[in-house]
Amino acid sequence: MVGNKDTNWIERSFDVFPGGSLGEFNLPREISTVLSHGKGSRTYDVFGREYIDYSLAWGSVILGHAHPKIAEAVKKQVQKAFNFSYVTEQALELAEEIVRTIPCAEKVRFAASGTEATMYAIKLAKAYTGRDKILKFEGSYHGAHDYGVMSLFPQTLVDFPLAQPTSAGTSQALSQEVLIAPFNDLETTARIIDRHRDQLGGVIVEPLQRCTPPKEGFLEGLREVTRQREIPLIFDEVVTGFRLAYGGAQEYYGVTPDLAALGKAMGGGFPIGAFCGKTEIMDLCIEANLGSENYVWVASTGGGNPVSMAASLATLQELRKPGTYERLHGLGNALREGLREILGNLGITAQVIGDGPIGQVIFTGEKVIDYRSVFRSDRAKGRRFMLGLFEKGVFLNPLGTKLYLSLAHSDNDIDAFLERGREVLETMKA
Repeated sequence: MVGNKDTNWIERSFDVFPGGSLGEFNLPREISTVLSHGKGSRTYDVFGREYIDYSLAWGSVILGHAHPKIAEAVKKQVQKAFNFSYVTEQALELAEEIVRTIPCAEKVRFAASGTEATMYAIKLAKAYTGRDKILKFEGSYHGAHDYGVMSLFPQTLVDFPLAQPTSAGTSQALSQEVLIAPFNDLETTARIIDRHRDQLGGVIVEPLQRCTPPKEGFLEGLREVTRQREIPLIFDEVVTGFRLAYGGAQEYYGVTPDLAALGKAMGGGFPIGAFCGKTEIMDLCIEANLGSENYVWVASTGGGNPVSMAASLATLQELRKPGTYERLHGLGNALREGLREILGNLGITAQVIGDGPIGQVIFTGEKVIDYRSVFRSDRAKGRRFMLGLFEKGVFLNPLGTKLYLSLAHSDNDIDAFLERGREVLETMKA
């Protein structure tokens, strides 16, 4: 390094990155940092500080940082080639594993990210039906494309099924093509679907919406409603795939959609995405169909990248080991139950939600079932809690939408989080 560049990391970060981050980490400048390396459940910054990581690269590092099996697989692959944008032995092996594992998967295409995967799944559903409208659920996130951010964080609660762009730069015309329904409200959703069934090309849902679990019967009912109306159902399993169970939310909740998008945990921290589903829908992207009315153009330079494929195969090999999901669910349950106990002992009104190795604290006395019940919570208090934890060496997203756990987390990590959480909550109550 030259000059004093080794002492002004934060200023340099804010000079070149909007907000000093790569996106969504809205940290105050005084506690912002620059990361150096990670190992297992720990992240370290350039100042030598250690954090217990509960962000895990948006949940993609499901085995923990720098897992030796992934590192070994990647090292072996990079000595052979970096990318082909064509079928490789690694891509073929991974696609076959997805078809064996994911209930809806008959055919697969790879993408470079979950955003790409959901985008193509939506295109395929619309092409298959020949209809333009898509129904999604208020507060759901399906990637950074225009469909994905529609009514993601609406700050004005309007009547269903009106859509609101959360991000500027989103096509206003698209808001006429997106229908918004309330998560966990099957009656309202079915009514919207019936009213627009002749225009509706597909329904996309996060089976576990952010951290809000589906009510008993909701996903089953949604599957039945869409099946009866011959509307493709898309599961966005970018978060839940290979996390709630090896077969994803489809296995865990016992509901099979027509299409699914995968990403995050599947790559073990490496960029990856996949979309899969019924043959008759997936085959619409066969290039020989170019020029036909329902041909869907699909291409991804990084899709099927052999380095990411190798990392994914190594990740899945670890996830297939006996006891994996019992351990992940055990960690998640311990975190959520521990938080509930602390909040109860302190007399603080809040809900602790989530499933599997995911959790979230919502400061409200209302049962959390959808976006609006989260919206009505004390979100300022939630941010204070997240920032307080960050200052005590817990690495997380201060937006507070998810706390992620990995197989590298230990019981001691859970205890440390709970102890630091208690200290922050006691300060907030004082």
